[in-house]
Amino acid sequence: MKYVYLLQSTAEPDRHYTGITIDLRARLAKYNAGAVSHTSKYRPWRLNTYVAFTDAERAFAFEKYLKSSSGRAFGRKRL
Repeated sequence: MKYVYLLQSTAEPDRHYTGITIDLRARLAKYNAGAVSHTSKYRPWRLNTYVAFTDAERAFAFEKYLKSSSGRAFGRKRL
């Protein structure tokens, strides 16, 4: 399974991060431990939404969409 996830910073609620992983718990723990330099200054993070995919190609396509301008608008409104 591939998981496309949206994180929200609890320190700055307007900060969001979108990514993809095969292990959600480990990935969230990594973000909150400060191991990812890009997101460490906005921690702690909480899992806002995730979508599970069996097809990796579709998962990557959905992540790419969520990172686009229309995808970010969709995520803010619907997810």
